[in-house]
Amino acid sequence: MSADLIELVQNLGSPRVLVVGDVMLDRYVWGNAERISQEAPVILLRADSREERLGGASSVATLLQALGARTSLAGVIGTDADGARARQLLSRLGIDSEAVLTDEQRPTTIKERYIGRAQDRHPQQMIRVDYESREPLAEALERRLRAVIDAKLREVDLVLISDYAKGVCTPTLLRAVIGAARGRGLRVVADPTRGGDYAKYHGCSALTPNRLEAGLATRRTISTGEQALAAAAELRDRYGLEAGIVTLDKDGMALAHRDGRTTLYPTRPRQVYDITGAGDMVMASLGLALAAGADYDAAVRLANVAGGLEVEKIGVATVSREEIVADLLHAPFHGSERRLPGAAKVLPLTQLVVELDRRRATGQKVAFTNGCFDVLHAGHVQYLAEARRQADCLVVGLNSDSSVRQLKGPGRPLNPAEARALVLAALRDVDFVTIFAETTPLALIMAVRPDVLVKGGDYQRSQVVGADFVEANGGRVHLAQYREGFSTTSLVERMKAA
Repeated sequence: MSADLIELVQNLGSPRVLVVGDVMLDRYVWGNAERISQEAPVILLRADSREERLGGASSVATLLQALGARTSLAGVIGTDADGARARQLLSRLGIDSEAVLTDEQRPTTIKERYIGRAQDRHPQQMIRVDYESREPLAEALERRLRAVIDAKLREVDLVLISDYAKGVCTPTLLRAVIGAARGRGLRVVADPTRGGDYAKYHGCSALTPNRLEAGLATRRTISTGEQALAAAAELRDRYGLEAGIVTLDKDGMALAHRDGRTTLYPTRPRQVYDITGAGDMVMASLGLALAAGADYDAAVRLANVAGGLEVEKIGVATVSREEIVADLLHAPFHGSERRLPGAAKVLPLTQLVVELDRRRATGQKVAFTNGCFDVLHAGHVQYLAEARRQADCLVVGLNSDSSVRQLKGPGRPLNPAEARALVLAALRDVDFVTIFAETTPLALIMAVRPDVLVKGGDYQRSQVVGADFVEANGGRVHLAQYREGFSTTSLVERMKAA
């Protein structure tokens, strides 16, 4: 069980992270791969749509923002239309781009991917075309970038360096950024470019090369976990790191601590659709966890899960905290491949909304209730059965561990959210469970849009959070029968006295 990781995700907060590196625009051209061209032995793609996303360092920033960080980006774009589009996307996502400068001498870096579907089935990347300059920044522009980065360091909790070797992450720039960040007590984590010399990353807190990159940097063949751990330890020692981290795709991640400990973190098997963006996701989730105060072990475990979710998507796609929690809840129990009963009912909000839309399309009505449900008792079971009778489908919003502590005090909950969700999901009358971190369920109610909002009979209509919203949208509030003699608090007190 991964209760500690779920607790970490629920308590990440909104740390401030600065991403330094190569700003890019990812362009996707989608279509059906219908036949072989008559002009040459190549596949003919009949394009039907285009999409643009932020790539490179701006991809890391996008993923961080989606995970709830307050993100700033530092880098360089061209004065062309693609640069303007990149800046527009950053603004739309709420990413601070004050430290993104323009360079008249270089184009905005573009990675254009052609994605083909065979007979309208699963899409696959066919080819990638890059438009770029790899020339180092001019000295005057580099000085300007150093100055704006130095100003941003006063506002952040951690720095991520995303180096794609497009000319921004010069040795002099990185030396200045790493030194200034360390002077302020900030950790710096770098995702290095491919190559043999990592001297420009000396003094970083951690490096996160993949298997191939770490092999080139250490002149090792990395085909086993032991070889990966040795490479991570060598990188740690050679470049003065707190931790050397090597990502191993399907084999997980290897971590070598400064104190000499080494650990291999396996990952569970995934349905891999596209590895694009997996490294960026590892970088973003690792940086977010460290910025929130997690240690390297927990941060690497979290990054392992987030990276696994990323490869199940096409292209560089965002992953939410809710998706991570749902994945942890669905993870096999103690290595068994059999999922726990009811786990499929526990959904992140994004998936829940899709499922509810499907239900409504068939004419079903949705009931909603919420609570801590720390120690489930007969009163809860009767209450949930009554709630289910109000509609065709019952959604239970479950308070996260952090919100329970805010509501009930530091000694609660007795059971972590993962366990509470599984117990609720095992009940026949509960159709879906979703975990929310706020102290009130208003935002969740507005997303679920229930037809019936159910609360206990010990409440008055005026005390029910979300009642006005539900009724204004044509729904109703139901106050369930109050049953004397049932109380989690009294149960806890009796157990303490026993």
